[in-house]
Amino acid sequence: MNAKRKIEVFSADCPVCHKTIERIKGLACDSCEVSVLDMHDPDVAERAKSLGIRSVPAVAIDGKLADCCSGRGPDEAALRKAGLGQPIT
Repeated sequence: MNAKRKIEVFSADCPVCHKTIERIKGLACDSCEVSVLDMHDPDVAERAKSLGIRSVPAVAIDGKLADCCSGRGPDEAALRKAGLGQPIT
């Protein structure tokens, strides 16, 4: 059987993304098919949006966003708590 696990790495071509790509490729086995997807491509960005990706790098395995990559990204409540939008008095 030649079934492969589909690993998608969503990248913006930044140094942090490059480290993640290296790590994923280093961890991948013969059953893993790793694809690096460029978020500058509108089709890739749309796919990322459909998966719920809010920041990169992010990894999807067999079409599902990995738990470690979900829920990240700017959060308005946390930013406001840190002072965003609040005048300094």
